[in-house]
Amino acid sequence: MNTITLLLGVHAHQPVGNFPEVIDEAHERCYRPFLQTMARFPDFRFSAHFSGWLLEYLGAKYPDDMQLLATMVRRGQVEMFGAGEYEPVLASIPHRDRVAQIEALSARLERDYGARPQGAWLTERVWEASIVPSLAASGVRYVVVDDYHFLASGRDEHELGGHFTTEEGGDRLDLFPILEQLRYRLPFAPAEECVAYLESLADQGRPAAVYFDDIEKFGIWPETFDWVYGRKWLERFVTAVLASGKVRTATFAEFHASHRTRGIVYLPSASYIEMNEWTLGGEAAARYIALAQSEKARGALDRNKAFVRGGIWRNFLSRYPESNWMHKRMVALSARVAALPAPDDDAARLLMRAQANDAYWHGLFGGLYLPHLRRAIWNAIVALEARLDALAPRNGLERFDVDCDAIDEVFVRDAVVQAVVRDDGRASLIELDSYPLAHNFGDTLRRSAEPYHAQVLAAGSAHDHGGEGIASAHDRVTSKHHIDASDLVPDATGRHLFLDAIADGHADPVPLAAYSCSTADAAGASFVDWPRRIEKHITAHAGAITVRYRFAGGRTGRFVTELNLAMPSADGFAGRYILADGSIPCGFGQDLRLDAATTLALDDGVLGGALLLECDPPAALEAQAFRTVSRSEAGFEKVKRATQDIGVANRYGGSALDGDFFYLAASPKADPIAIG
Repeated sequence: MNTITLLLGVHAHQPVGNFPEVIDEAHERCYRPFLQTMARFPDFRFSAHFSGWLLEYLGAKYPDDMQLLATMVRRGQVEMFGAGEYEPVLASIPHRDRVAQIEALSARLERDYGARPQGAWLTERVWEASIVPSLAASGVRYVVVDDYHFLASGRDEHELGGHFTTEEGGDRLDLFPILEQLRYRLPFAPAEECVAYLESLADQGRPAAVYFDDIEKFGIWPETFDWVYGRKWLERFVTAVLASGKVRTATFAEFHASHRTRGIVYLPSASYIEMNEWTLGGEAAARYIALAQSEKARGALDRNKAFVRGGIWRNFLSRYPESNWMHKRMVALSARVAALPAPDDDAARLLMRAQANDAYWHGLFGGLYLPHLRRAIWNAIVALEARLDALAPRNGLERFDVDCDAIDEVFVRDAVVQAVVRDDGRASLIELDSYPLAHNFGDTLRRSAEPYHAQVLAAGSAHDHGGEGIASAHDRVTSKHHIDASDLVPDATGRHLFLDAIADGHADPVPLAAYSCSTADAAGASFVDWPRRIEKHITAHAGAITVRYRFAGGRTGRFVTELNLAMPSADGFAGRYILADGSIPCGFGQDLRLDAATTLALDDGVLGGALLLECDPPAALEAQAFRTVSRSEAGFEKVKRATQDIGVANRYGGSALDGDFFYLAASPKADPIAIG
């Protein structure tokens, strides 16, 4: 009788910067009951990967549960998989940082669980051949990727019953293909049906069936907690596997040691099939979805899906400028860390935190749209930059193209604050950093057109997945909030700071798009809009960024500048406006209108500080919150983008601005704001 080896692995990770209560709920509903259930069946062998920072959190807060995991490792039931300590996409960071990240987690696992890992989990299963030398140099012998990667290289699915070998520049690595059909069944189909499927693979003569996916499917995804533990899906599945005469379990290490490679293979750059779709935007996404639907309608998608490939993970960096900017800032700081004359543990740790994958991409699970996850990356970036400036000081003003778009960025800074200005004709600030607060007030995100917007308005309360079992998050179409068409209108430009416009008798201001940088020196950066004779001078001094405008040429009109500010409290109760007299007109979630403002403080309890805006002469001011529509495993939702959209307006010309000068200063404050 043919038998098959089930190689089952689970992957546990929480984004850096996630709320503690979310992690605690994940532990209570998933990590703990999963470990406790599996510990009752010591003959069921499996593998597990926990990101390093999650292990650190769980070990400190739930030591008994992590000790249970260690016991399961010691008795040979569980094999721990390695990866990057902070769960980076390895292909997106330099080789030196890949090795450092993998080594950090391997050392943690050796210290706390008794053995260095032989296998590694690839974040989001993103594969590029360039990572092979980094994995090999770190002592990793094998990784898991989707069977889709193999199918896209021309392999037949019936071949995929064990591990294969690849190489890059002579460095060797073995690859296990994860079965998509198994990934979609566990734990959503009835347990007995899942075991019957495994037995059918045994009848086909396959030596192994590989499953390795998010452990969060076992308790955190919608409906799964009751299904997996309340209705005992996991216990039934494990019991049925152990009772089967055709299915046995093993760790990857055991199987790898006892089976030869099935041959050489070279895989294309890819992630899991859903990710390849999410990386596309605009017309490309529409064409991809139409093609996939057409193939499905004619019954050919399963046969041809390997060649209906979509994009690659790096597309997120070209599709979302904010992601690319964050990534290129991180890469530049990596080079500075590498150039230090001596290793610095604090700098190395901050760099690894800044490389956590979650906030760099958007999809059903990606966190680019979630302000608290982006904020965690920027916290690390700004804190790391402050650390590096203390070790190797920079000039107060620099100019170079950071994000590889052929447009220079100008960095204006002092020891407390930094502004980054794009020389793209708008002369807007794309970054405003406070080093004491380790915060980027320019961490905003434009509203983009997304392929799933076509589904939003038609979303129902649930999706009929048919048959028994429960629906996977990939198959659910739900809406958590009321969403209308106005919520889906994309922005024409980034939501930056000091976006200037002129209202010369028009209902809507006309954006200024003719600035060019005239000087950039120790005194600051100057930009000139020659057609309208407007000068814009940006300086950093005494912990404040000051923007001074001069209007020449004898023209008159109404000048408007827009500041999009990332405030962690968003529209929560901890965010409030404070006026010059110390009064509080409203919170961030409410609209604010002032006819003649000189001072406005944005006080944020989550930030633990504030941003003080000052203008001279007094100006009209309007402020409101900004939201957009995102999608997660729980459905479509309006996300509070942690952004306050503030417009400041004044007349210019004649004597309206006292000599045609208009000053705006932004000062981050780490000290409490006085309340009158």
